[in-house]
Amino acid sequence: MRTLGLIGGTSWHSTIVYYRLINEMAGKRTGTQANPPLILYSLNVELMREHDVDKIKTTYLHIARQLEIAGARAIVICANTPHLVYDYVHDKISIPILHIADAVGIEAQRKGFKKLGLLGTRPTMRGDFLHKRLKDKFGIKTIVPEEDFQDEIHHYIASELTQGKFTESAKSFFLDHIQLLKEKGAQAVIMGCTELPILINNEDTDLPLLQSTNLHAKMAVDFIFHTEESP
Repeated sequence: MRTLGLIGGTSWHSTIVYYRLINEMAGKRTGTQANPPLILYSLNVELMREHDVDKIKTTYLHIARQLEIAGARAIVICANTPHLVYDYVHDKISIPILHIADAVGIEAQRKGFKKLGLLGTRPTMRGDFLHKRLKDKFGIKTIVPEEDFQDEIHHYIASELTQGKFTESAKSFFLDHIQLLKEKGAQAVIMGCTELPILINNEDTDLPLLQSTNLHAKMAVDFIFHTEESP
């Protein structure tokens, strides 16, 4: 098994989900309780709340280099929004960063989806780090809620979900927006915030949900078990 570096902490709730999923999926591969080699760096959520993009980029680069020195063979960023640092960090280290958009794109292609709705933080919905990669690499169009609603969506995520508050009002709110995305032509919806799958699952809606966290964790486990001799 290859050692994986995890950058978590933007919400410790999401970090726990990643850690649990990777260990559970790895256990199913081996048929034992043996856990894979992981190096976890958990940073303070306040970094993201400062909205200082340059500081975020340099911090993630510093952490990525530390994980590489510690022996990680690849890096997983345990959240969607921090992937905004991908282009800045990726070329400055010698190990790969497993991009969450690739995990989503592979699954969407497998299921034949060409138009996906996206729910996430304001930077995730308005930035191009998911949209552009899905379009350029997989030919997938991404649509988001109307701009008037994006601040409210971000508020729910930042003020409730990342604080471990998963209320019925939040669930109802996001289910309404899933329906609106369906009406705009979405064939499925990317749950582009690590905490969203904790709030809503596939049984809650008739529109397919692409749980980015689960798909990203699967990509991580595929990397862990991939051998140098594998095609």
